[in-house]
Parts: sequence; structure tokens; C-alpha cells
Amino acid sequence: MRSELSFVRSLVVRLVVGSFALAALLGVAALLSPGRFGSIQARILLTTMIVGATSVLTLCYLAVGGAPRRRWIGLAGGVSALVASCCLLVIVWAHWQHDPGLGLLRTFGVSGIAALTLAQFSLLVAVVQRPGSLVRMLLATVVAGTVLGALLIAAVLGWEPGEAGGRLIGVIAILDVLGTVVTIAIAVFGGESRGTPAAALTVTVPEPWAGRLRERAEATGRPVTDLVVEAVVRYGESADAGPRA
Repeated sequence: MRSELSFVRSLVVRLVVGSFALAALLGVAALLSPGRFGSIQARILLTTMIVGATSVLTLCYLAVGGAPRRRWIGLAGGVSALVASCCLLVIVWAHWQHDPGLGLLRTFGVSGIAALTLAQFSLLVAVVQRPGSLVRMLLATVVAGTVLGALLIAAVLGWEPGEAGGRLIGVIAILDVLGTVVTIAIAVFGGESRGTPAAALTVTVPEPWAGRLRERAEATGRPVTDLVVEAVVRYGESADAGPRA
């Protein structure tokens, strides 16, 4: 299962990089092509931007890892990003000078909001992998992001927030961004706040033990580093409680 998941992740990364490389090449060709810069060139550049944004979002979704309880975030985000990018491509190439229609615009709005929200959650889940007070900050930020996304989707679907609703959306958006920044900053740079002191020793685990550790991490949804630290602590405790005279 782990090898199949790794193969899928590797395939997705290659597709993302390859598709954006092709789109980037077309964008450069459009900019360097002689003659007047017209609608075709503009649409090619917009396509490059759409593919690039979708690629970045996809990499965010892949960051959640392969744990079953977190995998759905990346899957749902990938579907949302794919729908949003397809809607944009249809708008750019089929409705360049025409009204795309309310249905297509609303589909793009809903899927785009969902894609961005799930990308945010993916990054948060990827960096917060230890229990403790930081998890509460993560949960609070996820709640704020969910409420914000729901309100924005409601507005896309026809809800008129008015002045009071607009202020509410603004407050929740600020809290969402604040929680995201603080959570990532503490998780990445605040080593002492992640439950254990900064690592003082780097160890290379040989195969097949490294493979067994990765399989255990995938099955439990815990980081490999946590499993290694736990094993070392148990060894230390057993050594301290060894045979005594």
C-alpha cells in the first residue's frame, strides 16, 4: 500500500511539473513571438498562470502525507482545484468575449474557494505533527477557515451579506490569517513549542529498518521522527532499568 501511494504521489508530482513546464514554455513563446500582442497570446499567458496556480495548490495537497485520516484533505483539494482550473480554462478559451453564464461563474467560485481553503489546511496539517497546545491553535484556525469559506461560498451562491456580514467576513478572515501565520511560525521556527527540544543528534537508519519505520508512520499517521525518538526513549529507559547488582 505504501509503495503504491508513493508511486501515485511521484506520478502526480511529475505530471504537475511537466504540465507547468509545458505551459511556461508556451507562455515564453507567446511573449517572444513577433508581431502584435493579441488575444491568443493573452489567453496563452492566462493559461500559463492557471496551470501554475493549480500546480502550486497540488503541491500543497501532497504535503499532507499518506495517513488515511489526513489523505482526504489532499484528495478533496485536488478535485476542487481541478474543477476550478477547468472552469477558468473554459472561460478563457470559450467565453473570451462572451458572458460565461452564472452557473459556470458560481462553479468556479465555489470550487476555487474550496481549493484555496483546503490548500491552507494541507499546509497547516503538514507542519503541525506533534500533540500539544499547537494542535488547539491548528483546530481554531481550521474552524475559522471553514467558517470563512462557508460564508464566501454562500456569497457566491447568492447570499447578500450587507454591511454587518461584510464586517463579519473581514474579522473572520483576519483571524484566519493570524492563526495561519502564528501556527506555521511556531511549528517551523519555535522548536521548543513543539513538545520536544531541538534535535542534538542526526542518525541514519539503514534498510530494512527505515522501510519498517516509514510503513509504521503511514499506518499510524505519526511522523517518522516521533517513532525514532520513542524507540530511543524506550531503549534508554530499559537500559536504566537493566540488571542491578
